[in-house]
Amino acid sequence: MTRLAFGKIALVALLATFAFAQDSIPKMQVFGGYSLEHADLGGLKAEVLNVDLLQHNGPFATTNNFNGWSAEAQYNANHWFGVVADFGGRYGSPIISASNLTLGGLPKGTGYSFLVGPVASFRGKTRITPFIHALFGFDRISLTGSTITGGTSPVPALATTYTDAAVMLGGGADFRVSRHFSIRLAQLDEFYTTHNLDKYYDNVFDTQMFHGLATHEHNLRVSSGVVVRF
Repeated sequence: MTRLAFGKIALVALLATFAFAQDSIPKMQVFGGYSLEHADLGGLKAEVLNVDLLQHNGPFATTNNFNGWSAEAQYNANHWFGVVADFGGRYGSPIISASNLTLGGLPKGTGYSFLVGPVASFRGKTRITPFIHALFGFDRISLTGSTITGGTSPVPALATTYTDAAVMLGGGADFRVSRHFSIRLAQLDEFYTTHNLDKYYDNVFDTQMFHGLATHEHNLRVSSGVVVRF
């Protein structure tokens, strides 16, 4: 084989390798899956609720964990840098019954978030792609209106919704199953929100009794699901 022929073969192989590497980087990818959020209630505890709402038989308890979903649309500008839009929803209520009582009419809670920001992906020769991101946007929390019964006396709760700024810092890892599909093994995010919880719960219960609750919350969210690559 002449040097010229060898050089042509090497050049073709190099170009093919480069083309394959470029094709393996999706311009767009979409993620969807389950999420679990551990919410920072900002100091809201059963004792606070029972005292501020004048309940003498201790009917209230609180919970921090909320089930939900998360979804992302990501544009990859090059091998490592992209922009991602994150949507999330979570469901449940921070206020529940104490173990010794069953309350009726507990308000149902929801939370929705929308954040956008840069993402850095660390693509290598393996099927696993770690990534980190910093996202900025808004978070919306709501409680339905109801009358809570089963305590010392009925407690009216008003439907309340607040939307405030939010920041999400985190990352995760995707496992590539095929050219167009990956599994998001895990995504862990520190989710910072700026809800004034004193004002929020004063509006929920139509009182000015709540004091000392947080105005900035540090929540944690873990997600897992499927990534479709285009």
